[in-house]
Order: sequence, then structure tokens, then C-alpha cells
Amino acid sequence: MTIEQIVASAGNGQLKDESVCSKELRSFLGQVPSTKLAEYANHCLTDSYPKSGFVLQDIVNELGRRLGYEVTNGRYQGTTNSIGNDGLWRSPNGHDLLVEVKTSDAYRISLDKIAAYRDEQLKVGGISKSNSMLIVVGRDDTGELEAQVRGSRHAWDMRLISVDALLRLADLMEQTENVDTADKIRSLLVPLEYTRLDTLIDVMFTTAKDVVETVDEAPSANNGESKSKNSYDFTDAKVLDLKRERIVASVSKANGNKLIRKSRVLYWDDTHTFRVACAVSKRYLDSNTPYWYAYHPPWDAFIAEGGKGFFVLGCMDLDVAFVIPVDVMRQHLDELQTTNKPDGKMYWHIKILEPEAGKYLLQMPKSGKHLSLEEFTISV
Repeated sequence: MTIEQIVASAGNGQLKDESVCSKELRSFLGQVPSTKLAEYANHCLTDSYPKSGFVLQDIVNELGRRLGYEVTNGRYQGTTNSIGNDGLWRSPNGHDLLVEVKTSDAYRISLDKIAAYRDEQLKVGGISKSNSMLIVVGRDDTGELEAQVRGSRHAWDMRLISVDALLRLADLMEQTENVDTADKIRSLLVPLEYTRLDTLIDVMFTTAKDVVETVDEAPSANNGESKSKNSYDFTDAKVLDLKRERIVASVSKANGNKLIRKSRVLYWDDTHTFRVACAVSKRYLDSNTPYWYAYHPPWDAFIAEGGKGFFVLGCMDLDVAFVIPVDVMRQHLDELQTTNKPDGKMYWHIKILEPEAGKYLLQMPKSGKHLSLEEFTISV
């Protein structure tokens, strides 16, 4: 279905402020992968239809959520008793964005009006004192609007970004794991003076380093010590991700929750209460522990912060996965081996034993009391 057809099937099909149609559309957008958001945004921009601007506004606000902001949707149409901005994005590191969405710059935009929305939000406490304005535009050709901003008194607290670039940022966010990297990605939306380029280069370097870092498989503390640093045979990330998507879909179905991707390994539902960290390993044929994983403290914190959290172990050659509640993981962390890295980060080593065909145990090397995975097994 196209996004136009989806809107028509939501509620009574009439997209208005505070309507059932609006609530169902926003709920739907919160449960689809980012690739679908890109498809729907492109449809709004290339095949304009009645209320397509309203739909694009909701898509942009959902992208704000994918970037880690706490988002308050604005109204589709302003009234005398309401503030007319399209969205408020509250950042976890304290800098808020007042967002306006424009499908085209064919008509001159009143920048003072957007600034007035910001001032009104400040008066009612809707936005923090550390804030700026972000105009999200549907087209890449925004030369006139850019000149308008540069020549205005808002040049230092207003920025523009295209929907396409915002989609690319959301995609980049889903490839990262480091909290600091997520902060740096969000910093790109904040007005900065780039005469000196160090800050921009820092964002690029940190993000690129995080994206290419291996996050699933960990060299075994027992089996990997004799190998040189660069000799580990890790599985291609794209292959792992395909398997991971299959596993997460099975977990979603088994629990009746639609999971969306937050980062490469982390997933949550649209309420952020059901959370999963899903790691995948190939089978190591020359090892007595055929599956190895890393379990990182940020993953543990993430799944524990929801009402229902699981660490999911996938195996490339098996049609089952192991869905372990975070409480169970935490009960056994002291029995696991760890690696402490020079940069101060650490992770736990997770190893699965297979004492006989079809029987799998989570190895507890410090206690020897290995945990049966039978009750945590689901089909994939």
C-alpha cells in the first residue's frame, strides 16, 4: 500500500488534528522500518496529493524519534489558541529544536513567524533555553531559502536540512552503538560556526569509527589468546544483519510486539517498553565453544530500562534463537569472563556450549554452573 492508501484506511480517512486517523497514522509510522519512512516521504514529495504535507510532517517527526529525540508532534493547522510549530524535538543532551516542515520553498517563508513560535514555546516552558530552529525542506534546491536565512537576524539560530539528508542521518544512527556517536550525529542539526572545522571532523571521524567497529562476535577469552589481533575471522556484517532481521521478526511475532531498529543491535517497540539486544554469531568449527558473542554494558543498560528486556543470541547455521531475559543475564554476569580495553570500555564474553547435538548451554566459566538454554529457545 502507498502511504496515501494507508492514510485512507486509518480512522475515517480524514487527517485532522487530534483525529483517530492522525493517531493511527502516527502509531503506524512508529512501527515501520526507516526504509519505509523513506519510501513514504518520497511519495509525498513526488506524487503530491491532498494532505501530503501533513503526512510528511508526521514522517519528519518520526525521523526525529529515530534520531533519539523526545518528540512532540505539532498541529497540522494552527489556531488562535495554539502555537503553530510543526514539532518540538527535545535532545537528551539538552539542546532542543523547534521544527518546521516545508515541502517546497516556492513561497517565501516568514522566518519571524517561526521565531515567534519559538518565543511562545519559551514562555510556556515547552522548549529549553538552549534551543534553535530547524527547517526541514522537501527539495534539495533551497538556494533562495538559504539566502533568506543568511540575510536575516536568525542566521545564528536557524538551520535547514533536506528530508533526504535527515533520512540519511537516521540510517547512520541505526548503524551505530556508541552513545557519544549518537550525540555527535544530533550535534550536526545545531547551528555551529564552522570557520574552524575541528568539530565537524570530530563528528565524521567518531561516527565512521563506530560504524565499522565489530559489535557481535568477540574473540573467545580461552580460544583467541594465541591469535594475532588481526587474524580473527569475523562474519560479514551484511550477512549477520540479514540473519538478525529474521530473528527479530520471530521475536516480534512471539511476543506480539512490533520491534523497530534503534541501532545495529538494539531494537524496541513504539512505546519503548519492550526492548531487545540481538547479537549473532557464526559456528566456530574448531572450537569447543561453537558460538561466541560480546555483551556490552550499554546493551545491558538499554534492555533493562524498558519494562520487558531480552538479550537474544542468534546462530548463523541454526533455525532457533535464544531469548534470555535481562534479569537472567544480570544474575550470571559475575560468572562470565570479561575483556577490558585500553580506552576504558569493557564487555562480557558470551559462549554457547553444545555438549550433544541439539542441546545448548550458556557457559559460566567462573562457576562451572552452565545455564541450559532450552526454556529460552524460539524458532526462527
